[in-house]
Formats: sequence, C-alpha cells, structure tokens
Amino acid sequence: MHHALFFHGETLHLLPSGALHWPARQLIVVSDLHFGKSERLARRGGSLLPPYETRATLAKLDADLEDTRAKTVICLGDSFDDSAAAESLEETDTLWLTRLMAGRDWTWILGNHDPGPVTIGGTYRATLKLAPFAFRHIAEIGEVAEISGHYHPKARLAGRSRPCFLADRQRLILPAYGTYTGGLWSDDAALTALMAPDALAILTGTRALAIPMPR
Repeated sequence: MHHALFFHGETLHLLPSGALHWPARQLIVVSDLHFGKSERLARRGGSLLPPYETRATLAKLDADLEDTRAKTVICLGDSFDDSAAAESLEETDTLWLTRLMAGRDWTWILGNHDPGPVTIGGTYRATLKLAPFAFRHIAEIGEVAEISGHYHPKARLAGRSRPCFLADRQRLILPAYGTYTGGLWSDDAALTALMAPDALAILTGTRALAIPMPR
C-alpha cells in the first residue's frame, strides 16, 4: 500500500505510516518523532496529554522496521521534543528504543528541538550525504536531491486532514512520524515557496495516496 517514487535515479517507497523506505539500501527514514512531548509539555506547564505518545510512536516504528527489514535508520531531526525529554523517557521506552537500535546503523539528524547529541547511542549529524541524496532537518532553497522534515505537512482529502509527504523534482519533505505532532497545511506560504508548482502531496493513512499538492 506504499507509493513508489522514482527520485533522482532511485526508487523510494513512501509508506502509509509516514516513513520512507529505500529498498536498495535496506534503509528507512522517519522525521519528527518528538519523543517525550507529553513530558515536556507537563514540565513547562503546558497542556496535559496522555503520556503514551512515545510508546505509540515506538510501536509504529517497530512495525515498520519489522516489515521492511531495514538495517539502516535515519531520523531527520526533532526526534526528541527537547534535549531534556531524551533523558526523561520512561525506562521501558528507553529499553524499547535501545532494542530497535541494536544491530542497526542509526543516524540522528540534529533538529531545532534537539540541537545536540543525547546519551542514547547512534551517530549525530547536522546533514548526512548518502549519494545521491542529502538528508537534513530543514529544507534549504536551491538544494537538489534533498530529503528533509521539520514542517509536518498535512493536506485535506474529502474533508479529512491527513499528514503527507511533499515531493517535486528537487526535494522530498516527510510528514511528522510522531504522535501528537500536529501539522502545517500544504498551502502555507512556507511550503508553497519551497515546492514546485507541479509538486505532489502523498497522503498517509491506510494507504499512501498521491494527489496534486493543494495550494
């Protein structure tokens, strides 16, 4: 039920979950996990949310890793809702994440919420170049073959809001993978300035569905 995208000479599978699978590299990419969001909001006196979003996101990631058999994982920034949240995960969640990381090449791209390394393992980079692609948190004007996150894009279909990938000839922006992450409408000026007029929105849900990017 994925959408196959031929992008700069490579076939990428855009999964209904919001993950990107690169079969030729046995690689999976996710963005904006925002682990620990409910804890961070409670710590800062914000809205109180049920403290299960980390577990729900881990369960989804566990399923995608099992289905794809990926050996390499790239997390495109804002993996933790802030640096303190990374150190405040419940022990069961930390152990779950550690199990998923075991035996895999795991890269954390630094985001605006988590701008520095945390004590959980893996490799930390601002940008990762893996030919032909550049992986980073926030898209940059003028870049080619770029894969990024940050914006949490979403679009409507039949009156229903759904997180979505945005894709044109030069860049691919992933939806937020985490629970409780919200989103930015695809017709927002920040996104229409980045994406070409013929860009696609690939909606997530029970299946990945490509439509012209709503503007």
